[in-house]
Amino acid sequence: MSKTQTQLPTDAWITATWEEYIQIFEDPSYEKAKVYYHKGKLRIEMSPLGNDHAKDHAVIMAAVAFFAATKNIALSSRDNFTYRKTGFRAAQPDASYYIGENADVIPWGTSFIDLDIYPPPTLVIEVANTSLSDDKGEKRLLYEALNVAEYWIVDVQNVEIIAFAIANGGSRKIDRSQVLPGLAISLLEEALQRTRQTNETQVYTWLLQQFQS
Repeated sequence: MSKTQTQLPTDAWITATWEEYIQIFEDPSYEKAKVYYHKGKLRIEMSPLGNDHAKDHAVIMAAVAFFAATKNIALSSRDNFTYRKTGFRAAQPDASYYIGENADVIPWGTSFIDLDIYPPPTLVIEVANTSLSDDKGEKRLLYEALNVAEYWIVDVQNVEIIAFAIANGGSRKIDRSQVLPGLAISLLEEALQRTRQTNETQVYTWLLQQFQS
């Protein structure tokens, strides 16, 4: 693999070294891409990802923020940010959060989060329009290896959220968040379903009423 190559496969895992991952990550022609690395393989996902993906991404991030604010849960969010375990793993989830005692652990000015120095995020979210199989498969294994506490997949086409609690290198499906106590995954699914029929202001107003009740 070299910088002279004009095109690499996207939306597929290809064999690569860590140095090749860094080369692709720093290549200006991939500056709008999301790049993952796990078990000696690289995955490139190109944007833009379309209206449906963008809207669900925005709504789920707003919903998490509103819930945390309503319940006075310390929260620090990141949109499309990079996490690295040098030489082994790298991820750029659509959304990620440090929650509770780790909410303020990452200092300002951090260009990417070095997991050799800082703890992994508490919650990561992938919004899946065309990437659902990979998000449920290899990326799930990646986030298990990164030791995040909770992993959600927003299935755009089926208007569903698949949520997993991660512990001891494995994961299990959950219907209520453990890192945002009291938050039912079904409530977030209903919010996404409502966005198919009405504007987001009305959806957020409804969500806040549910969170405050």
